[in-house]
Amino acid sequence: MKFGKNDIELGSLGLGCWAIGGPWRDLNANAGWGDVDDDESLRALSAGIEMGVRYLDTANIYGCGHSERIVGQAVKGMRDRVVISTKFGILCDEDRKETTGLIQTPADIIRSCEDSLRRLDIDTIDILLFHLGDYPTERADILIDTLEKLVDEGKIRAYGWSTSDVGRACALAQGPHCGGFMHVENVMEDDAAMLEICDVLGMTSIARTPFCMGLLTGKYNKDTVFGKGDLRGKEDAPPWMTYFVDGKPNQALLDKLAAVREILTSGGRTLAQGCLAWIWARSGRCIPVAGFRTEKQVRENAAAREFGPLTPAQMEEIEALLGRD
Repeated sequence: MKFGKNDIELGSLGLGCWAIGGPWRDLNANAGWGDVDDDESLRALSAGIEMGVRYLDTANIYGCGHSERIVGQAVKGMRDRVVISTKFGILCDEDRKETTGLIQTPADIIRSCEDSLRRLDIDTIDILLFHLGDYPTERADILIDTLEKLVDEGKIRAYGWSTSDVGRACALAQGPHCGGFMHVENVMEDDAAMLEICDVLGMTSIARTPFCMGLLTGKYNKDTVFGKGDLRGKEDAPPWMTYFVDGKPNQALLDKLAAVREILTSGGRTLAQGCLAWIWARSGRCIPVAGFRTEKQVRENAAAREFGPLTPAQMEEIEALLGRD
């Protein structure tokens, strides 16, 4: 799968590098997944690349730079085998591990890109995604002009927007090197409008949270206790957290998962593999970005490609069971 009309081959699966960034804070709330083992993160990324996963997605704010550094270490000597996307829009303090504000000017965008290049230790970022989902649509021309300048200078190859707003997507799509949009897409949250506009515009859909932050993998129940600093925990959850309530999996989502579990695990798939199979069946333009913390998780997710997508009949049955038919 290519990134829109750009000559950037993504493959069918991406690895999401938020969790390996370690602790950080956004708007005075925890935004990390707890402490991380960098050696394990590097082993996981190496395993994914060796298994043929091409697309690695990170952001400047994940661990306030730490995730980018780990990705940069992982791809040394293998840069030609991977496509790297990172994000801009939110400013951060690398030492204090906290966000400090939002981009305001073209100079902020350029500086953020250059900081990411430094941390990743690469010459060119393949895809630069705008991270502010509610940025004013009427200012999209500022984004396009600045991002096209970065393309001309060889600092990036293409760009997109992390947004679930069709109007914003259409605005940025006017840019010659815009290739797609990142949005929530999983078996419980189907964003039909964004998938449709990607089809209409010939853009790529990048599916974030394919596992509802781990809830859909079946690993968690009412007795689950998350470690300190994990944004899914009761004490550290940011105000927007809905997948986990009071530190426990959202029961409504667990009930829905139970209803479709048999279909998702058909053919010997794990639940996680079934969730990826649902996305592949949902749209041929959609690439899921699977988060991870361990090598085992990466290997499981990469192996999902061997099973392929769910069948049309299975997709219809899931829709009926979830009351969406």
